[in-house]
Amino acid sequence: MPAVSPLEAQQWLIEKIAHRLGTEPAGVSPEMYFDEMDLDSTEALILAGEIESWLGFELSTTTLWYHPTVKDLAAHLAEESDKHAAPAQA
Repeated sequence: MPAVSPLEAQQWLIEKIAHRLGTEPAGVSPEMYFDEMDLDSTEALILAGEIESWLGFELSTTTLWYHPTVKDLAAHLAEESDKHAAPAQA
């Protein structure tokens, strides 16, 4: 799978979180902390599973803890995605 950019990851996260919260994506700020979004631990685990399915690799159990905003998590996901990306074929 090709690597995702921080912006792609951020947009994906915002869409998923907005859906979970039953709100419009414009209502989800990339700077807001996850614990301010009323996402409980079960929803956070479900989101982590969806991220893993989307990207095709497992995340650390502490990923959301160490990257507590959409913007921070998106940057981390892009970095990890780059590490796991399939090499370009010549």
